[in-house]
Amino acid sequence: MTATPPGKAWFKRLAKRVRPAPENGSARAVQQWFDTRAAQLGYTLSEGQQRVIASMVERVEPLLDTAQTPRSLYLYGAVGRGKSWLLDGFFQATPLTEKRRLHFHDFFAQLHQGMFRHRAEHDPLETTLDELLEGCRLLCFDEFHVHDIGDAMLITRLFKALFARGILLVVTSNYPPEGLLPNPLYHERFLPVIKLITSSMQVLEVGGATDYRSQPQAVSQQRFTRGHYVWPGSAEQRAALALPPAGGPPFALTVGNRQLRARMSTGERVHFQFDDICEQPTAVIDYLALCRRFDVWIIDQLPLLDDCSTAVQQRFINLIDVLYDQDKQLILVGERPLSESLAGEAIDLMRTRSRLGQLGEMGGIVLYLR
Repeated sequence: MTATPPGKAWFKRLAKRVRPAPENGSARAVQQWFDTRAAQLGYTLSEGQQRVIASMVERVEPLLDTAQTPRSLYLYGAVGRGKSWLLDGFFQATPLTEKRRLHFHDFFAQLHQGMFRHRAEHDPLETTLDELLEGCRLLCFDEFHVHDIGDAMLITRLFKALFARGILLVVTSNYPPEGLLPNPLYHERFLPVIKLITSSMQVLEVGGATDYRSQPQAVSQQRFTRGHYVWPGSAEQRAALALPPAGGPPFALTVGNRQLRARMSTGERVHFQFDDICEQPTAVIDYLALCRRFDVWIIDQLPLLDDCSTAVQQRFINLIDVLYDQDKQLILVGERPLSESLAGEAIDLMRTRSRLGQLGEMGGIVLYLR
């Protein structure tokens, strides 16, 4: 999103061409929310973003009319192009109480838990959805992606169930539908889901040359971005950030019915070594449970991700996704500059690089504070 003087005539013509003025009062309020918020932040909405907003605005009146359900929306684009901002804006501005906004990781973890809990029921999925989404008419999923064929089969059933319930589903993803589950061993088996998405949802790309997450306004509003990447993790650097010493003895940290290995937990702070949290068989549900207890995370001894297995890389990606979405402060310690440490082949590493790139970096003896 590039700042543009509001008096530019070409921008006014573009705005008029992309979005006609909504007629319904509630729809106008949603459009006004986006216009006002963009002006407050000093942003000019790209043509793609305006197209998405116009499509959202068109759905407000039918959504509020309980007799009909508008077509669902699938928004995709590169990292940092404002997809989550658009999703959150629509969620906040739509005058509806029967709505939920969830990171897809979080919802899917709750879905698995519920289906296990209701495994004796005739239809564990429907019973769990009744429990999670009672009365919901607008459901917003952020950061939707699929890399496991087992999850893919459940997602097919999930989406069919959501559409059958008359829920307006709004989804953001870094991938177009045909780019989901790219593993060639499984992609063909996922084609029915792709066809379901493209037939039941309007698919819109959110493009643009600017990484929205790099903007100062976005950085200043998040606790996550007040964290640091520290290398090589010298005693002086640790003292500057009041970090515990490296290589402390491990202890068992109880998380739900499991015990994870950690190095320190006190108050709102928790300390892990990378192999404690990513080399072990941890999962998103563990990270979410820990986020409910700890606001400041210290993760030590980040290796070269390229030397790690794909499974370990994916755990790290999932962990950063959860910390970012839950807005927890992260202090990540490695031996090399961040760009070197984050080399790897896992599909979602680009998103992780973008998110960790927002941390203040302490390299050598220099500390860049935000």
